[in-house]
Amino acid sequence: MNVLIVRLGALGDVVHTIPAAAALRAAFPEARIDWLVDAKHRAILDLVTVLDRTIVLEQASPAGWVEVTRRLRQTPYDVAIDFQGLMKSAILARASGAPRVVGFSIWHLREKTARPFYSESIDAEGSHVVRKNLRLLEALGVHEDRIEFPLTDVTSPAAEEVVAIAGGAPIALLNPGAAWPNKRWDARRFGEVASFLRDIRGLAPFVLWGPGEEALAQAVVDGSSGAARRAPATQIHDVVALCRRASLMISGDTGPLHIAGAVGTPIVSIFGPTDPARNGPWGPLDATVSRYESCECHYDRRCHASAWCLDSIGVSEVTAAVQHRLADR
Repeated sequence: MNVLIVRLGALGDVVHTIPAAAALRAAFPEARIDWLVDAKHRAILDLVTVLDRTIVLEQASPAGWVEVTRRLRQTPYDVAIDFQGLMKSAILARASGAPRVVGFSIWHLREKTARPFYSESIDAEGSHVVRKNLRLLEALGVHEDRIEFPLTDVTSPAAEEVVAIAGGAPIALLNPGAAWPNKRWDARRFGEVASFLRDIRGLAPFVLWGPGEEALAQAVVDGSSGAARRAPATQIHDVVALCRRASLMISGDTGPLHIAGAVGTPIVSIFGPTDPARNGPWGPLDATVSRYESCECHYDRRCHASAWCLDSIGVSEVTAAVQHRLADR
């Protein structure tokens, strides 16, 4: 059997789909399993051990779509599974030539115009998106509740540098960035939390940053009374390696948070416009500080309310969550 997974992005959503790939491999060990993904998110799939091939959509343009369709048609897929639920992902799943195209029922689609491109749909019950993705496999007779992330071991000079700087102290990762401004907790408060981590918990805090986030990371360092250091520049494999070495991750709803969850790093997450029950940590011990219930801008990139929900989260609430999470560990 040849199976095509379609999940183009974003990073956190790709991570949330990896357990479905693991479940497919466990159910069909001889199957060919390929994954179609946007170019900017292929790096995490290069670490997934259960895939046969990653097919990359290089450009979101007519020429890019024609080229990727040509490559898809080189394999006679038996089924294509659209985990994204957008019209573009549904079109690409159908363009693969697979006679079976599976997607979510119309009640669970982000864009309901995707539904006509499916030959079958599943009413995927479950609160968390990881479990919804696993339910989608029921179309293939796969009933799996285990959440597994088959990511290969990686070497990372950036991670080794952080370990050396920490000098034997346990490492805490602080991730203040996010693609949506509405998800970013205040950098100065992150800095105060870093001071707490060093002075009270004996952790060595390091601030993760991505492209264009150097100033944000530096603001955390500047507000930490010398406790935090800016981590070296990282790529995805470096983030995986750092999370594997870390004793704690504090982050909003963004890709590095979900990578930390995938490798088992203890987590304290900070949520505002997105629902932690759907998108947050799935580990039963991980802690979340949330304002989703009071937020007026659910799933909006920018706040348009009179008061920003994340501004009501104080340092003491986050440090209390840290104490609770580390005590559980």
